Amino acid sequence: MQVIQQLKQMSEDRFLHIYDTLSKDGFGPLDGEVAAALKFRPHTIKRLPMAKRAGRARLILQSDSNAELAYELFGAYLMNSCKPIITAFLDATDVKHEEGMIDDPATDRPDPTKVAAAVASLDEAHPPEDVTLYLSMCAEQWPDIEEVNAVWKMRS
Repeated sequence: MQVIQQLKQMSEDRFLHIYDTLSKDGFGPLDGEVAAALKFRPHTIKRLPMAKRAGRARLILQSDSNAELAYELFGAYLMNSCKPIITAFLDATDVKHEEGMIDDPATDRPDPTKVAAAVASLDEAHPPEDVTLYLSMCAEQWPDIEEVNAVWKMRS
């Protein structure tokens, strides 16, 4: 579970940034789950500071059974805030996509010989923590492509 490992290595401030970036109308992306865990009514969760809600959401996600939810949360963050990372990687590794969305990850796969150069290019143009987060998702999506896994493991 690469995204869970990435989450566990992430600082509280970094997770809060991601969580807060995805908030809408004062609600964090997992505030429903946080409210249920704390036995709050959903609308009263806004009374808690965002940092406290993000901290509880992080605990919920750290369970291996919630890797899919973590993947979705990080994917939403990357698509909303870091889409150029996604499209640049996919373009550089010859993956067919539509604005970062891949039709079939089983057949639309990165060219392993182009991964290292693609990552080097991303590192020159984007914050390394966002590139590493994206690579954790790539390693989760294409676990059998050793070049993707190796570059992510080297960074984590």
